[in-house]
Amino acid sequence: MKIYTKTGDDGNTGVQGNLRISKSHPRIIAYGTVDEANAALGVVLTNSLDEDITNLLTLLQNELFLVGADLSNPNLNDIKNRVSLKMIQNLESTIDKFESELPPLTNFILPGGDIAAAQLHYVRTIVRRAETHVVHLTEKNEINSNCIIYLNRLSDLLFVVSRLINKRKNKDDILWKI
Repeated sequence: MKIYTKTGDDGNTGVQGNLRISKSHPRIIAYGTVDEANAALGVVLTNSLDEDITNLLTLLQNELFLVGADLSNPNLNDIKNRVSLKMIQNLESTIDKFESELPPLTNFILPGGDIAAAQLHYVRTIVRRAETHVVHLTEKNEINSNCIIYLNRLSDLLFVVSRLINKRKNKDDILWKI
């Protein structure tokens, strides 16, 4: 089997349910941006990270793949491969756990510090863009609403993990100054 199928040469692509839609459809843009975030997490994982962070980011990659699968399936009656409330709750509990290691924020911070922290800030912005694209998708298509909530929490978690990496590597957060 060859990697190229030529079935998308006309500007359309397949989604679950044997449907073909334009590659510019909001559904494709939404899960394509989720895929971009997943690839960017892969870049972060090339850094030397603490084991708990490596395990978390690997889990998040798998979950982002599930988010993409969820978004690619317009048949909401098909309940397999869907983002669940439990996934969202796990993000929230991880945020709470990692925030307990951090000093409270008193200023806005700029992306930076350790390279892995800066890269995670970049992934966070991709996740925010993915969330925006998913919201746009909902304007004309029904989706599993847990996808939006998951992406929203994920961007929060990535912010916290960025700060945590800086703290563990004795790098100061870069404060926003005017």
